[in-house]
Amino acid sequence: MVWRYHICHDLLGFVYVAFVHDSYSRKIVGYNVSDEMTTTLPLVAVSNAINSRNNNGHNIEGLIHHSDKGSQYVSIQYRNYLDVNSVAASTGTTGDSYDNSQAESLNGLYKSELIWNRCWRDLKEVEWETLLYVDWFNNRRIHGSIDYDTPVEHERKYYDKLKSTEEKRCIKNPE
Repeated sequence: MVWRYHICHDLLGFVYVAFVHDSYSRKIVGYNVSDEMTTTLPLVAVSNAINSRNNNGHNIEGLIHHSDKGSQYVSIQYRNYLDVNSVAASTGTTGDSYDNSQAESLNGLYKSELIWNRCWRDLKEVEWETLLYVDWFNNRRIHGSIDYDTPVEHERKYYDKLKSTEEKRCIKNPE
């Protein structure tokens, strides 16, 4: 399981957004909107993602965290949080935008589908609309790369198949 991370830099001159993106399902599993680009920005996003997965009964064992080498992602505080949660850190090579292209693509979609289409008043408005965007992106936006499913539907199919496979492995005593 690989989660990709990236920050949308300096949106509108006053807003930053950190996304946590599941590489398999394309689901946005965590995000945070802030007016500061500190370690707290992605730390809240990854914390929300981990808590969400744990609260929904999804095991994050073996999770790989992949990001660029931004100072927020390589900070001691951030790396300690990953270590405490047994998440393996992976960073791309310097100057290689293709290395984290899925995360870059999500940022591009977010900007073109939401941010650049309107005028914004303040941070709170961007936070609210980002919440609505994430809900739409995960539950209603279809993705060609996952057989024209929504991310939520793609995950549901995966977990249904996994459950079915596990049930077939169980051998019941005929007595």
